[in-house]
Amino acid sequence: MPGVVLVVGSYNEDHVWTADELPAPGATRLGTYASGPGGKGFNQAVAAARAGARTGFLTALGEDAAAASARSLAADEGIELLADVHPALPSGTAGIFVDASGRNVITVAPGANAALSPEFVRTARPAFAGADVVLAQLEVAPAAVHAALALARETGAITILNPAPANAPTTPALLALADILTPNETEFAALLARHAGQTVDAGSLHALDAVELHALCQSLHPATWVITLGGHGAFVSHAPGKDRGDGNLDYRVPAHAATPVDTTGAGDAFSGALAAALAAAPEAPFHDAVAFAARFAARSTERHGAALAMPRRAELDG
Repeated sequence: MPGVVLVVGSYNEDHVWTADELPAPGATRLGTYASGPGGKGFNQAVAAARAGARTGFLTALGEDAAAASARSLAADEGIELLADVHPALPSGTAGIFVDASGRNVITVAPGANAALSPEFVRTARPAFAGADVVLAQLEVAPAAVHAALALARETGAITILNPAPANAPTTPALLALADILTPNETEFAALLARHAGQTVDAGSLHALDAVELHALCQSLHPATWVITLGGHGAFVSHAPGKDRGDGNLDYRVPAHAATPVDTTGAGDAFSGALAAALAAAPEAPFHDAVAFAARFAARSTERHGAALAMPRRAELDG
């Protein structure tokens, strides 16, 4: 039986320009253009659904073409959409520039995402009560994320917080509601600076001694941390006494080989696949879920786009 994942987060209409190099300030580059669905929340919902979970997606939308697209795409993916509608606001959008090696820079206009209300979240209690895992990020109103994770705790779901983007506000109270956190290296460095007053170089985080990195994780919040480190794989840190069947409190998981063409959404692929794996087999060793998520995320980088670049479970099993 597949598990049930409820994703609380953003929907954006992505506008993507691809060129040989990212444009420097004041420069113009020739390239190609495409548009499609995105937003960290929707990316993660599609990832969870394609990884095999029965998936719900709670978000905020305007009343525009992007909102109509969100509804249609969710239906196509078998995702139950729960939308807080704000007619006076546009749905979220993002401008994404991608170079020939797959690197990207992104600007997001939140639109309705910023208006997702705690009150609407609480009206969706039945969806939370039916979920094995609730996954949230920080591209929607922080109060709504707090309400979602608190409600998930009340209803007995595993709570996962992807603390992204790195400049999004977080509080100790919000971190405390997460059973599992999935930052990338930049997001983890931002959390250390914000909550522990420590400055670390995000680019060299992978080279830190495991004992030191484990201590840094648990100093922020005693929970399970999965720091995604790009080509250097992932680092897992469990709170004392809660190793989730792994037998070790900290370890590294290697990256899977890939030929990336677009890394947009890779972190979302990882979080969504991790949620699906945990929902399907919550008693299995946590390492199994992380290894599956790493394979899933690697495959997602081999296609252009975000939500629609997510692989399907059969592609990984084949």
